[in-house]
Amino acid sequence: MTAAAPAQATATPKLELRGLAKSFGTLEVLRDLSLHAHAGEFVSILGPSGSGKSTTFSILTGGERADGGEVSIDGDASAAARAGAFAYMPQKDVLLPWRRIVDNLTLGLEVQGVKRAAARARVAPLLETFGLAGFEQHWPAQLSGGMRQRAALLRTVVQERPILLLDEPFGALDALTRTQMQRWLEEVWERYRWTVVLITHDVREAVFLSDRVYVLSQRPATVVTEVAVPLPRPRTLETLADPVAGRIEAQLLEALLG
Repeated sequence: MTAAAPAQATATPKLELRGLAKSFGTLEVLRDLSLHAHAGEFVSILGPSGSGKSTTFSILTGGERADGGEVSIDGDASAAARAGAFAYMPQKDVLLPWRRIVDNLTLGLEVQGVKRAAARARVAPLLETFGLAGFEQHWPAQLSGGMRQRAALLRTVVQERPILLLDEPFGALDALTRTQMQRWLEEVWERYRWTVVLITHDVREAVFLSDRVYVLSQRPATVVTEVAVPLPRPRTLETLADPVAGRIEAQLLEALLG
């Protein structure tokens, strides 16, 4: 097992949010929100319900415009740098029920203009890794909740964007399936080392998966604290029994409740 390598403080972040502000009418949602993720880093965002976490993702993906602050990719805050930087996986798998699994997996690529045959060729090498080999011709309704989430994640990562945004991807799953998916995601991330920003309400999930965790305040959201997670990788269920993991979990809970 190897210790999680902390990102170098002097390195230019892959993603940086500086002073983001956002209001909807008189409702102030974000206030001076700043955070970052380095290349290959797994960063989580925790915060109370309604604190602006999903609004932050909406700003990143272009669904909303910030009232102030900036977003930079590799130090570049231009709109051109942000274009195509993010692959986004929402809370629900949103698989189209009238398309077979293989056609759901290629949907994002096809929307980008990739021909169907070429899109399927890019998906094929990932099917076994994502536990979907042999299920290509199934309909979404024939898959379990965990398999549907794996399909949604494959559809996201095959777009080969530099940053993955995951918005509570396992929140709708039962506790056992959620734990299985967390272990699986950690294993797959270890293999590919994507730059990931995860929104979650699950403190233990954040500790298990992350290199660093940001805790947001109540609305208007700002960063209350940033906590490093220096636990060895690869992580297993035994990782959560580590006294260090327990102390980090307590620290995060105190920040959330305080």
